[in-house]
Amino acid sequence: MSEAPKPIASGRAGMLSLTIKERTALYAAYLPFVKRGGLFIPTNRPYQMGDQVYMLLTLMEDPNKLPISGKVVWITPGGAQGNRQQGIGVQFDDNEGSSTVRGKIEGVLGNAMKSTRHTHTM
Repeated sequence: MSEAPKPIASGRAGMLSLTIKERTALYAAYLPFVKRGGLFIPTNRPYQMGDQVYMLLTLMEDPNKLPISGKVVWITPGGAQGNRQQGIGVQFDDNEGSSTVRGKIEGVLGNAMKSTRHTHTM
């Protein structure tokens, strides 16, 4: 996973570019337990709960960048217990684009969503 090196101040909307190339990385990043779904985004940028985030998501082999927006609902700080990856969990906004992206993600993951393997958040 990677993100664009654009600076952002906490409390302001920002644009992130996220590329997920492998199914295992998508499984680790997806937040199915969040209403409308969401993604964990590794970042060391400062965010606060409720911050609005805009993403361009590249998923697997799909050449299209999927625009998606959401709000920060999870923060894993640097140096978190258990060597957890630093970053934020973003809940998808309630709109058609987000529903489309969630459907694509869940289609790729299929039965893997029932797995008990660890993710970036749980």
